[in-house]
Amino acid sequence: MAAEPPIPAARRPSAAKLRLLEVADRLFYAEGIHTVGIDRIIAEAGVTKATFYKQYGSKDALILEYIHGRDRQVRESLTETAFTSTSPESTLRTLVDAIVADLSRRDFRGCPFLNAAAEFSDENHPVRRAISEHRDWFTEFLESNLQAMGHPHPGAAADELYLLRDGAMGGGYAGDPIAATSALGRAADRILSDAARAAAENNGAQA
Repeated sequence: MAAEPPIPAARRPSAAKLRLLEVADRLFYAEGIHTVGIDRIIAEAGVTKATFYKQYGSKDALILEYIHGRDRQVRESLTETAFTSTSPESTLRTLVDAIVADLSRRDFRGCPFLNAAAEFSDENHPVRRAISEHRDWFTEFLESNLQAMGHPHPGAAADELYLLRDGAMGGGYAGDPIAATSALGRAADRILSDAARAAAENNGAQA
């Protein structure tokens, strides 16, 4: 019996493609997507215009890859957090700590997904759809951990915790980051304490 042909390895992106995305990621987040032109990205990446169009074809494709890249970063980070944490509660508390750390960065400019959504009013635009998919995944991540903790209403609590995160990121950038992180910490602690208390009461009732 003939051996099956080997499965080809995934092709690594070229150095030029990665450099273009790295520059775009930095500029889009710091200054806004529509504000930054392709010529500037090309110049700072040190590539030719022909190389840019060979790698991405259009600015829209680069923008979408920027959103997908940010989404991958979040998913990989939270998946790693969940894997290394000792409990769902620890996972969520680590997430809250990470949000607080984000707000204290000198280059913090708010949530990249909310910022991008504000620049694309059409809900059917591929960028908006990618943002919606990211937020759906994030909400499901929160809900699954809250459910594992024993929260009586994990879906509602996940929505509340996500809203707290959005508010802290927006308020922390536009206003006082210390006040925003303090409010986030208090409200998140209440949600997680509710879950822990409900789980303890449920275990007591079953004993």
